[in-house]
Amino acid sequence: MGVKSQGKFVDIQQRNTMTETVETQIINVEERLRQAMLASDVSVLNELLAPGILIISHLGELLGKQDDLAAHESGLIKIHELKPSEQHIQIHGDVAVVSVRMQLSGSYNGSPANGDFRFTRVWAVSSSGTWHIVTAHIGMVA
Repeated sequence: MGVKSQGKFVDIQQRNTMTETVETQIINVEERLRQAMLASDVSVLNELLAPGILIISHLGELLGKQDDLAAHESGLIKIHELKPSEQHIQIHGDVAVVSVRMQLSGSYNGSPANGDFRFTRVWAVSSSGTWHIVTAHIGMVA
């Protein structure tokens, strides 16, 4: 028995393998993002953030790609520790929704930013076939 996927019939076993492959890709780009955030690696962040990304900060600010890159480049955001837990990934075709809890130690605009935060990110496949974050939300965990 098969299921229809983008106009083709795909064996259910093959579909499960495809989903696992996408999930593995998302796990890998999430880790790449985490490492880039820790190092304030603007080059990698530039690759991973979509040009029109919408970011809602932990303070409720609406930020764009250049805002985020500039904050890392200038030292406005300094992250010393970023430990993930409770990661949930949903795959919807060429889109993935990730929710991950992070224990964070660092600073934002000179003020300590320590504690547990929940990051929600929507990843989408770009026209070049790479994963980019198109929107992100950061909230403090009570």
